Amino acid sequence: MLYPLSTCVTDIDVVNRNQSCIETTTISSKMAGGEQASHRPGLLKQQNKSHKTGRHRSKSEIDKNNKGRVHVKLISKRKNQELKRDERRKKANQLRSKKREDILAKKRAIGGSDSAPFLSAIIPIGESANLQKLLKQMKECDADAKVEITGCNIMHINIPRFRQNFSLIIPQPGDLYAALDACKVVDSVIFLVSPPSDSDSCVSHSTNNEGVLGFDSSGEELLSAIMAQGLPSPIFVVNDIDAISAKKRNDYKKLLLKQLDQMVPVEKLQVIENESDALRLFHQIGSQKQRPVYQRNMRCHFLCEEVNFKQSLDDPTVGTLIVDGYVRYQPLNVNGLVHIPGWGDFQMERIEVQRNPGEFIFLEEANPSLQETLKSENDPDPMNGEQTWPYQEEMDGQTLEDGKIEDNEEMEIKKRFPKGTSEYQAAWIKDDDNDANQEDEKEEDDSDDWEDDCEDDCEDMIEDDDNESGTSSEEDEEDEMESVEMEGGDTHVYDKKVNFADEENDLKRIKEAREDELFPDEVDTPRDTLAKVRFQKYRGLKSFRTSPWDPKENLPMDYSRTFQFQNFQRTRKRVLKEERTGAKPGWYVRVHVKNVPSHLPAGLQPGYPLALVGMLPHEQKMSVINLVLKRFKNTRDQQAIPSKERLIFHCGYRRYAASPIFSQHTAANKHKYERFFRPESVVVATLYAPIMFPPASVLVFREKKDGSQIMTATGSVLSVNPDRITVKRAVLSGAPFKVHRKSAVLRFMFFNREDIEWFKPVELRTKYGRRGHIREPLGTHGHMKCVFDGQIKSQDTIMMNLYKRVFPKWSYDPNVAFPPALYNHEAEMEDAANQLMS
Repeated sequence: MLYPLSTCVTDIDVVNRNQSCIETTTISSKMAGGEQASHRPGLLKQQNKSHKTGRHRSKSEIDKNNKGRVHVKLISKRKNQELKRDERRKKANQLRSKKREDILAKKRAIGGSDSAPFLSAIIPIGESANLQKLLKQMKECDADAKVEITGCNIMHINIPRFRQNFSLIIPQPGDLYAALDACKVVDSVIFLVSPPSDSDSCVSHSTNNEGVLGFDSSGEELLSAIMAQGLPSPIFVVNDIDAISAKKRNDYKKLLLKQLDQMVPVEKLQVIENESDALRLFHQIGSQKQRPVYQRNMRCHFLCEEVNFKQSLDDPTVGTLIVDGYVRYQPLNVNGLVHIPGWGDFQMERIEVQRNPGEFIFLEEANPSLQETLKSENDPDPMNGEQTWPYQEEMDGQTLEDGKIEDNEEMEIKKRFPKGTSEYQAAWIKDDDNDANQEDEKEEDDSDDWEDDCEDDCEDMIEDDDNESGTSSEEDEEDEMESVEMEGGDTHVYDKKVNFADEENDLKRIKEAREDELFPDEVDTPRDTLAKVRFQKYRGLKSFRTSPWDPKENLPMDYSRTFQFQNFQRTRKRVLKEERTGAKPGWYVRVHVKNVPSHLPAGLQPGYPLALVGMLPHEQKMSVINLVLKRFKNTRDQQAIPSKERLIFHCGYRRYAASPIFSQHTAANKHKYERFFRPESVVVATLYAPIMFPPASVLVFREKKDGSQIMTATGSVLSVNPDRITVKRAVLSGAPFKVHRKSAVLRFMFFNREDIEWFKPVELRTKYGRRGHIREPLGTHGHMKCVFDGQIKSQDTIMMNLYKRVFPKWSYDPNVAFPPALYNHEAEMEDAANQLMS
């Protein structure tokens, strides 16, 4: 049966429409079930670059590869390091609270009823300071205060309203060493300034004159030395301000504060006019923040309040020093060593602790098996080294050659003298061999020939000038002499007051420093001797920075007397972290120091503070110590300091004299030797001295002929390392005689053919940066043919660098003379002593 066409199409559409509905229902049901249809981006979709992690794998890739596995060694690290935000906040709060508790514990450790009192030193920094008036105001500041004076002129004040105890020491005004020793042990220092009598007019007219505000040059030098050593908590006090009118007091305080602020930051000046101001001063001492001085806090310090000396029955030259005082900062171990500034290192015999006032009980006694020894130097063994043993044939033939050896010795001893010369006179006559030996010793000395040549040239110039001007100016000099005599003067009197020998030495030193500054390390080649003999201890280096140099090569005999650490920094950390036992800080103890020379307590001045410093292990032993120094800006000392000059060092708690060598402060394995320590420069001083663990401050003084001392440099301890290589450079210079492209003929560098052959392997350099070497000598008078890496100029200078290692001299001297006072202090100390005893 045939159907119409329209009917067929309609049926097909119905079928297709039903099928599409079924498919749509199926897709929607799948989407509802959770399966997402993937999105297919078009051709215009933006494609961003993936993150590049570099050569290492990213953290996400590492986590995917590990699949949750964690290494055993990383479990503890992650637990300690990877903290959440709340955990980090809690940890920061705990650290903050711990620091606050430590600060409060340190504050409460001093000044209380069962602890050591606040120890302060009163130091006038001006000649016009009124010390006795300040002491009177501080004694009468509170009616309920209890005042006691110890045998060493230490004033103890107990103020009930503050519930605190205070101790005051007054070093001799103007005494530099007394002020420095007092500031080594005190908690705070009171700097006293008083205006001079004419300061009212000076404030209104000028502010630049020296001493117009009561703060003169001596006070500035004293304050600078204390700051360089380690400044405790400072308090600046102004008293006796009544000398200035009320209208100009504020101007005076502003000017004084401005002058002090140039040296040390000063927040406020305490003006003491009456007893209430003095009471406010005590409140500031007890409540201010304690400034840390690390070289003081890492060792035990003990200020002697009562001193007694018991002479030994066996040896009258020594005895036992019995001192009483408070232990401060660190425990005091009886088996350790103590250092008394200016006296030396000593051992302790026993320690007693105070139970009741005036009653001491036994605490501990020294154990000879555990006690530190006073041995400071190592015993050198001259046989401990490389030795050449004789062969058996030489030992068998020794008897046959003994006669010849004796004959040779007799021939060496024989000398030729004029007839009639006695044996005593013959001992003083030098022969040619001795002169030759002395010349060899002179060549081995570190001083160069150019210094002597410079001196001779200067003397010749002076003589020539005198000869030329002598005839022309004789009449003028006679006229001047006659005119002076008519006025009643005498030129010989002035000549007696001036030491012209010292002036000539100063002139020589200035010329040498200027010569070295213009031509650094340049040395003239000697013409009378061979250069290979003169510079036999020198060597050439391909590169000063990278060329090897054995630090144990050709050491002097003095090195065998010193001690050396295998690892200095590790030893320092171990020593500082060790737990210390003994008398605790804050205890009032009595210490028995044995084997003290009897002349030391007899020469103790009444106003000088006597302190004991507990030494760390190994600090009594000698070694090679390196100090970083910077020149101090002192208008009275602007000369260059030559190496190996005797200087006075205040290193930590020690002071001694030594002759150091200077070198550049560089981070390398070799350091260039500096002949002079110039103003506004930084060098490293190397010397033999007792070991000192850093941090430790260093003060350097120069001693003049009259005994006065000038501070020339400040710094700190760098290291204790005998292996530091200090290399001295000698530069030989020559001039081109003939130049042909890269080759040239040089002269004036050497004057013998043997020297050219000897120094042929050493590299040459020019001031214009060319490098070269010696090819061959020409003739016999020092001409040589050289080849360079480029065209050289005729005006260029060719140089050869030679190097040798230098060592310091054993010049350690612990006995240092006290300098004179900065100003007259006898009247001030007498008034202060009367004020203390009243």
